[in-house]
Amino acid sequence: MAPLRVLELYSGIGGMHQALKESCTSAEVVVAVDVNTLANEVYKHNFPSTPLWAKTIEGITLKEFDRLSFDMILMSPPCQPFTRLQKLPKYLLLENVKGFECSSARNELLRTLETCGFKYQEFLLSPTCAYGFCLQLGIPNSRLRYFLIAKLHQEPFSFQAPGQILTRFPDQDLEDLLKDKVTDKVGEVSSSLSAEEKNPDPNIGPDCRSKKSLPKGAFLFKLETVEEIERKHGQNNDSSIQMLKDFLEEENEEMSQYFLPPKSLLRYAFLLDIVKPTCRRSTCFTKGYGHYVEGTGSVLQTAVDVQLESVFKRIEELPEEEKLMKLSTLKLRYFTPREIANLHGFPLEFGFPDKITIKQCYRLLGNSLNVHVVAKLISILLG
Repeated sequence: MAPLRVLELYSGIGGMHQALKESCTSAEVVVAVDVNTLANEVYKHNFPSTPLWAKTIEGITLKEFDRLSFDMILMSPPCQPFTRLQKLPKYLLLENVKGFECSSARNELLRTLETCGFKYQEFLLSPTCAYGFCLQLGIPNSRLRYFLIAKLHQEPFSFQAPGQILTRFPDQDLEDLLKDKVTDKVGEVSSSLSAEEKNPDPNIGPDCRSKKSLPKGAFLFKLETVEEIERKHGQNNDSSIQMLKDFLEEENEEMSQYFLPPKSLLRYAFLLDIVKPTCRRSTCFTKGYGHYVEGTGSVLQTAVDVQLESVFKRIEELPEEEKLMKLSTLKLRYFTPREIANLHGFPLEFGFPDKITIKQCYRLLGNSLNVHVVAKLISILLG
């Protein structure tokens, strides 16, 4: 059988391409398309043989699209494109931010897919999702995202649940999945969501407050965080989730550039999400990581023997100099770009050109996706 011909739209640094490779699918990315100059430099660095078009999809003619003769579209768009193609792809995978499931763009997308004869299934998935295959991923990083997989003129997915959004991979019977169903509308996010999962990045994505454009009868499966599952079963330590130390680089002299400056320690101490190497969680890393402190991702406590509680106990009563001295004992640093790439599932051979700065790496990774989650969805889509 000839390899699938894949078109990668909004290709970024190549997360979809990397996921395609990880899925072990016989496929070739015939063209990647993105206007981000920096992202394109990283893409070319890692996938030099793939043709890369530095243009918007609006700048591509229908003839150019059709000449590619592609079987699959992989895309992670910042906005939702609707392109009239003479030859529709057999397969489609789309990734977007949490909140897209509440948008009018999503409803328009579903109407278009149904009109064109696609069978589809929607998901809300995080690498730390506490169900089914998600636990087997074992990635200690929250990154809740919307996904849609679709196939043209074929049998429906065996697990297809029309009008419903699955919050775990369909490794179990649908009957089992339905046990945790709640009858909330899509816009009414389940109370079991953590604050971060309700809004993983306040700077991007539509919010979910309006229910006017939602399809009738749509609902979410109940989402539960790893921490909630642990409490339910009386477990304090879920060994199926790896520790952060498995994703960290070795400490060296170059790490000094990642330590939080005194000004940030004093100003943002109570806003930081502080984790140790032995923790089995971290918050979502956004494009502002390393530049903004609040809500952009966890920071690492490298002084593992120092008790966090003892440092913060009555610290607000101390003079500024003593406060800084106590906070400095924690030896807090940002995660390195390589460590974030590890958490996102990019292999060690995936790298960044030397001219890309650390700040630019953070921005590009914050706009990327989790490779392992997408690879699993590609396997499900083609399975």
